[in-house]
Amino acid sequence: MDSFRPDILTYLNNLRCDVNECLDEYSEPKSGTPKRLGEAMRYSLLAPGKRIRPLLTLLAGDLCGAPRHLSLPAACAVEMVHAYSLIHDDLPAMDDDQLRRGRPTCHVQFDEGTAILAGDALLALAFETLSHRIKPQSLAGDCCAVLSYAAGPAQLVGGQADDLDAGDNPTIAGDYEASVKFLESIHHRKTGAMIQASLRLGGLVAGMNEEQICALEEYGINFGLAFQITDDLLDWIGDEDIVGKRVRKDSESNKLTFPCLLGVDESRCEAAEKVQKACLALDIFKPLIESESTPLRSVSRRLVYDTLVALARYLVERRN
Repeated sequence: MDSFRPDILTYLNNLRCDVNECLDEYSEPKSGTPKRLGEAMRYSLLAPGKRIRPLLTLLAGDLCGAPRHLSLPAACAVEMVHAYSLIHDDLPAMDDDQLRRGRPTCHVQFDEGTAILAGDALLALAFETLSHRIKPQSLAGDCCAVLSYAAGPAQLVGGQADDLDAGDNPTIAGDYEASVKFLESIHHRKTGAMIQASLRLGGLVAGMNEEQICALEEYGINFGLAFQITDDLLDWIGDEDIVGKRVRKDSESNKLTFPCLLGVDESRCEAAEKVQKACLALDIFKPLIESESTPLRSVSRRLVYDTLVALARYLVERRN
């Protein structure tokens, strides 16, 4: 992200600091939490990271001028669900990864049982955070419904289940187009669902109308696919020291991925096309940006819009 404009980089760093401070506060172990469990939860949740999903929630909120304290609980809840999913994805029964963000994975640092429980606890904490910290209660209920669907069997978990099955069936009866559609279906759910939910939550707490929220979701659908394509590319051609986790494990296991089906060059082109579609989805907000006469709390809509565009474009150049 160092290639971003200085004002965008400063803005993102400020947002990230807000998220990290709240994650630290919200994850303080409550009375009765076993010490080792609390440590494992915070080890994974507070690990250094880009915080893409909570940043998208805050950006959606800022785009409509919502006070930051309204969107932060939703942003943190998204990151808790994301952290839970990573803990479980890394387990021996799933992807069996030893490194995450350049550090030992949760089950390596602690043990497998503790890692499973830490993931379970973070999932529960996400909904506790939404239900207790989002006001009014009707809005909290709407937010819980959005996040629970995105994290559930038809979306995140279902995508992961199909991804596991695809490891034994890398192509669909030799049908190239069906295989690409199946792979996109996996990642619309496994990766895209939580990115869409991040943006919808930000729009909900900001009081956006449904047309605006749908535009954000369209941005999220394409952002999510571009993110996953570049993630697949990093596994094929990335540097483990930069990526921060084991690479080439997908190709070694003959796993269904975009480079496997499309090749490296076409995968890059596909990612660039998704990024372009993501940016076009934001056009609905241009009248708001052009009509803005005074900045929102020192953050202008123009800066928020430019940041969303920069984040999407960053996907085609990311190295970790």
